[in-house]
Amino acid sequence: MERMTNSASRMADTPVAAAARAAIRSVQDFPKPGILFRDITPLLANATLYREVTDELGAAFVGQAITHVVAVESRGFIVGAPIAIAIHAGFVPVRKPGKLPSATLSEPYTLEYGDDSLELHSDALPAGARVLVVDDVLATGGTAAATCRLVERAGGIVVACVFLVELEALHGRRQLEKRSVSALLAY
Repeated sequence: MERMTNSASRMADTPVAAAARAAIRSVQDFPKPGILFRDITPLLANATLYREVTDELGAAFVGQAITHVVAVESRGFIVGAPIAIAIHAGFVPVRKPGKLPSATLSEPYTLEYGDDSLELHSDALPAGARVLVVDDVLATGGTAAATCRLVERAGGIVVACVFLVELEALHGRRQLEKRSVSALLAY
C-alpha cells in the first residue's frame, strides 16, 4: 500500500484491496431511496480479511512516529482501533455531542441535511501529538475536516487521514485539500 496525497484518487489495487472490494456489499436505496450504501459488515465478519485490511491501512504509517489514532464514531472506531494497536499508537475517540464524560472541545460542521458537531476530550492529546485521523468512509469530507480541526485545536498535528472507502463522486477530498489523504478502496 502506498501513501498518497490528496491529488491521488486511491491506493494501488492490492490483493487485500481486491478481497475487501469483493466482500463489501452494495445495498440499493439504503438508508433512503436513491442511495447506494456500501456495507462493510461482511468484511468485518471475515476475521482474516478484517485484520489484513486494517494492517494494510496502517502499514504506510509504521515508522512515522504517529502517537495517536483519532477515529470518528462509530464505524471509524472499528477501523481505527486495530490500526492504533498495529502501529503502537494511542487511540482517541471523537464522538457525537454529550457522549464523552469529561470536559470536551466541540467542533460544528455542516451535513447535506443540516448541522451537527463532534466532540473530543479536551485533554485527550498532548501538545505536538502526531495524529492519524481514521474513518471508515470518506464521503463529503465534512466529518473528517471537523475531526482535523478538533485535533489541531487540542494541540495535535494531523499527519494524515486514512479511510477504508472513498466515495469519489461526493468529492470529500476537497474539504481536505492540504492534507495527506488515502483510502484503500474508491467507488
